[in-house]
Amino acid sequence: MRNHTVPRERAVRESDTSLAELRGDCARMAPHWVKPTAATPAPVPPSLIHGITVPPASARLIDGMAEYGD
Repeated sequence: MRNHTVPRERAVRESDTSLAELRGDCARMAPHWVKPTAATPAPVPPSLIHGITVPPASARLIDGMAEYGD
């Protein structure tokens, strides 16, 4: 089995990647990504959605966030 560890110098450099570098990397990779050909599924009627629970910690997190446009 091969060791897939990243050399320390490379790991440190990747953690320092700027947003501009990341966007550039993504732009260069975009032509290699394949767009799925599957059709978009039809929306599910609200009457069929049931049994959804939200953990209290998640509800508090969302409640503490600013409203869109604030």
